Amino acid sequence: MIVSDTSREPHASDTPGTLERVRAKVAGLQQDHRVRQLLAECRRLLSERGVANGPVIAQRIVERIDALDDALRERFFDHLARDFSPDPQAVLAQAQAYAATPSAEHLIRLTQVAEPPRQELFRRLNRAPGGTAAIVRMRRALLERLARRPAWQAVDADLLHLLGSWFNAGFLQMRRVDWNSPAQLLEQIIRHEAVHEIDGWDDLRRRLQPDRRCFAFFHPQLPDEPLIFVEVALVDAMPDAIAPLIDKRSAPLAPDHFKVAVFYSISNCQPGLRNVSLGNFLIKRVAEELKRELPQLKTFCTLSPIPGLMAWLSRVQAIDAQPGTKPAQVQQAQAALQALRKACDGELSVLTHAGSLQALPAAAHQALWQLAAWYLVRLAPTPEGDPVARFHLDNGARLERLNAHANLSSKGLKQAAGLMVNYLYDLSRIETCHEEFAQGRVVHSRALSALL
Repeated sequence: MIVSDTSREPHASDTPGTLERVRAKVAGLQQDHRVRQLLAECRRLLSERGVANGPVIAQRIVERIDALDDALRERFFDHLARDFSPDPQAVLAQAQAYAATPSAEHLIRLTQVAEPPRQELFRRLNRAPGGTAAIVRMRRALLERLARRPAWQAVDADLLHLLGSWFNAGFLQMRRVDWNSPAQLLEQIIRHEAVHEIDGWDDLRRRLQPDRRCFAFFHPQLPDEPLIFVEVALVDAMPDAIAPLIDKRSAPLAPDHFKVAVFYSISNCQPGLRNVSLGNFLIKRVAEELKRELPQLKTFCTLSPIPGLMAWLSRVQAIDAQPGTKPAQVQQAQAALQALRKACDGELSVLTHAGSLQALPAAAHQALWQLAAWYLVRLAPTPEGDPVARFHLDNGARLERLNAHANLSSKGLKQAAGLMVNYLYDLSRIETCHEEFAQGRVVHSRALSALL
């Protein structure tokens, strides 16, 4: 009879820590295998043999990418950045050949070798059923981690280049969203509203009444997915506060009083399409559509937030001269900054609470308006400028009017001390205003000039 020796000391390989390490190593090998398989499929898709069966291979790749967890997706992006870039030596050789003889033939060859292979990979993935949506999802995942992975910037540039072509205005379809639109679409409007939250179905119903309009862009490859939408209020005068426009208990305005179309909210629905120009085309298309439907409309404007104002005020220590400013203007803005801080006892956070904001003296409010005007007129053309201002001004709008106590919600106070701004879209001067902004100048009204 054999008796086991229960007194034997356990071997190191039997300890829980070692077993965990073994399991982790096995899991790592399995993950490596999955990534290697995916990369092999990508190379097969790019090969001549993959051309004939491309859509099927592309479909498999799309499914595998969607199934990756965060860690594996990061490793896949690492390989895209490293292994699917142009060959530096080939690029150098063709660049030297083109520099020596700048012929069309050499330029074509240089262009071909300089294009990253991953661009062709993305193009072929786009041929799969649902490929366009998959690539948008891929870029969304990449953007979520891009700040921590600067090596991926070239991958993002390639995706942005392709998506900018695939989602240009010529391919987009504009549709009006109304109460009779499919429930799935209405739910997406509620979910994606990013400027003024929609408080349920009653709120949405009011925003789709005859004196309110909603328009969205769609792409043929994503027919049921809005890309971006804009909400419009038809009113009798340029508004100076947001609350009346989004009051779900307000009575609809009679059509014979429609004189002004106000773009009061624009929301992107697809994070993977960040920096793909959509909103500028949408606003212009909507303005043209409304002008045809309602010829009595004379004014097209916005009521817009200033999301970067308080952040700028909190960090600015001194007012710097900007191109085209005079020393006296800089001194006036600096005096306004000092006056505002003094009125707030050095705590600008009092501007983010309705009670303390309204209790400030008139001189403090005047200083706030002067600084807001400086921020919008002087800084908008710079990288430090407000993102909403840059969007509308680059889109050809004119900076028209500042409105105090225009948004006393917690968000409006936190972002801009309750201030909002009207941008005017003069359809006959959009190109001129855009050109001025491109040259670093903001076209603005006399009311704004008086504050500078």
